Parts: sequence; C-alpha cells; structure tokens
Amino acid sequence: MTLWPGLPLTLLENRVSHPPDKDIKVTPLDSLHRELGAKMVPFAGYAMPVQFKGIIAEHQHTRENAGLFDVSHMGQALVKGADAARALETLVPSDLAELAVGRTRYTVFTNDAGGILDDLMATNRGDHLFVVVNAARKDHDFAHMRERLAGAAELEVIEDRALLALQGPKAADVLARLAPPCRHMMFMTAETLTIADVPCFVTRSGYTGEDGYEISVAADKAEHLARLLLAEDEVAAIGLGARDSLRLEAGLCLYGSDIDTTTTPIEASLTWTVSRRRRAEGGFPGAGVILRQIAEGVERKRVGLMLEGKVPARSHAQVTDAAGAVIGEVTSGGFGPTVGAPVAMGYVTIDHAQAETPVQFLVRGKAHPGRVAKLPFVEHRYFKK
Repeated sequence: MTLWPGLPLTLLENRVSHPPDKDIKVTPLDSLHRELGAKMVPFAGYAMPVQFKGIIAEHQHTRENAGLFDVSHMGQALVKGADAARALETLVPSDLAELAVGRTRYTVFTNDAGGILDDLMATNRGDHLFVVVNAARKDHDFAHMRERLAGAAELEVIEDRALLALQGPKAADVLARLAPPCRHMMFMTAETLTIADVPCFVTRSGYTGEDGYEISVAADKAEHLARLLLAEDEVAAIGLGARDSLRLEAGLCLYGSDIDTTTTPIEASLTWTVSRRRRAEGGFPGAGVILRQIAEGVERKRVGLMLEGKVPARSHAQVTDAAGAVIGEVTSGGFGPTVGAPVAMGYVTIDHAQAETPVQFLVRGKAHPGRVAKLPFVEHRYFKK
C-alpha cells in the first residue's frame, strides 16, 4: 500500500522507519508502534506512526469499528487558581467561566489582530481546567499562557502522561468492557475512570467525526493500556495518515493548514466558538476585529470543496471561478476514502462561498472542475442523546 496521496507533504518527505535520532522525541508507545510494524515519520518533533496496515484500510476500520491512535505528542496542562476559568477566558473568545464541571469545550487562542494562535480543548475539572493543545504549538502556547496568566492563574504542564484516542462506532462497546461507566458519558463530557485497574482521565471527544474517547494515562501505564485495547477484536492501531483523512472528511481544522494567525474564527467558519456572553462583553484578544466581522461579515470564508474526477487538490492549490479568476486557495486536500472521491477545504471569496457554486482547481498547471460543498463531507456521529 502506498501512502495516501493527500497526506501532508511534511510526512511524505520525511518518512523514516529506522529508530529516531537524538533530536527526535518519542512517545511512551514508540516501542509498541515499531513492534506492530508501523511506518514512522518525524512529526512536530516526535517520531510518530503514519500507518500500520495501510492508510485507507485504517481509515475504513475506524469508520466501521474502533481505531486506537497515539496522540501523546499533544500538549497537556492544568490551569489552576481560584478563578482559573475567568483567567483563561482572557485568551479565548469562548465562555469558560460558565462551563459546567465535567464538561469539555473546543476553543481557540486569538491574537490582537483576531488571528488564531492555536485551537485547544479545555475541560472543567472542578478546582482546575485540563487543557490539551496541538503538538507543534505546545511550546508557544505554554509560554503564551504563562506570560498572559501570570498573577491570575498557575500553569502546570503535564510531562508524565500519555494521550490515547479510541475512535469509531464500536469505541463505546470496547471501552465499556474495561470501564462500564464510560457508556453513560455524553459528547464533550469528562470523567476520571479506572480502566482495567489503570486510573485515567477520559473525555468523550476526538478528531475523526466519529464517537469515541480521548484517554489521558500515566506514561508508564500507556503501553499496558494500549495492549489491552488492541486485544479487543474491534480495535486496530491507526496512524497519522488515517487521522488526517478522517478529520478532513469530518470538516475539522488542522492548525497550520486550515487555521493560523492569518485567519480569524469568523473567516474559518468557527463563529460558534465566540459565545453569546463574550460577544456582548468582549475582553479577549482581537475582540474588536472579530466582533466587527460578526456584525459586518468577512471577505473570505473556509468552505468544503469537491473535485470532479480522481485528481486531488493539495494544500496551496489555487481555486478559480469559471472564467479563471483566482478566488481562493486549498488549505487541506486529498482522497476521501468514505466519500470515494477527492475532497478538500479552503478559503474562497464570500461571493463564491455558497454550497454548489461551481469552481475550478489548478493542479500542476491544469484546471480541474469542482464545486463548493457543505461541510462536513461525512456526517458526525458524536454521542449526544
């Protein structure tokens, strides 16, 4: 099986299967990945598995059963203090102060120009917030939080825990055999659970559009837990390649591709991260720009894109109108195994952002027809009832 054609070029150009050099970090599951025959790549400073049995097969397995992902390269931290939620609110546009205990919220760090510094997950654990940030941005994020929260809240970076993601329609059945209370959790809720005698902090969340869980576990217990989960018939080890294709079909943003400091939450179709109270009160970086965009609109917007034929449009491919005028750019693109066709996301001018608008994609200098599409490409199957 060749690597999936839509895989980010940074992975394709740097793939390695030999032991990592001294400058590359490893996760607590590194030995297990190599034992399972993973193709390893350097990613965000870590040696990570890009695939085990093939990206398309792993993608389909996750859609149909349950996939186990190692996401231990992500940054985990606690925000502590008498008013930790109010303090963290000064860095994001979402409502954290009124977030109920045991609930998780997706939000973004913004800068003074309204650009996105990173996206993150924040969970209210009662006397503190549990925060997960992107691997490639965690050093920046933690420095940003220390500087901006100084005197209002304390940041405690977690260095001794791994993070596993169990995703797919069979995830709840599998985890319930080892920790029965997990079945009653709803999407974006969190609990401290004992999974086969291993204490874990679990959120019902993920990055695939499927039902599933993210499990924070002590680093020295991670391999034991991973082996227990992989021993279940429905579970297979899944690499970064399928993680990327799954999140693309689900219409979920990848930081550095679909969102960055040059994009605002409103342009990125993440207006819902700006809560009603924060719209009224402001008080977050870039509030003037972001609130003005909510009121007056934007000149461009992140949209889904469908291509005719079989040629995928990669990141940075230009998008044009029928007359050939450039109207935008692809930010993520490749083959969608569940959709059965090339799919992409990108930014187009607002007058071309309506679903079904015909567009063209310039791939290797040749125009390929397509259209703007409604996101997500594959319906989310989060457990919300």
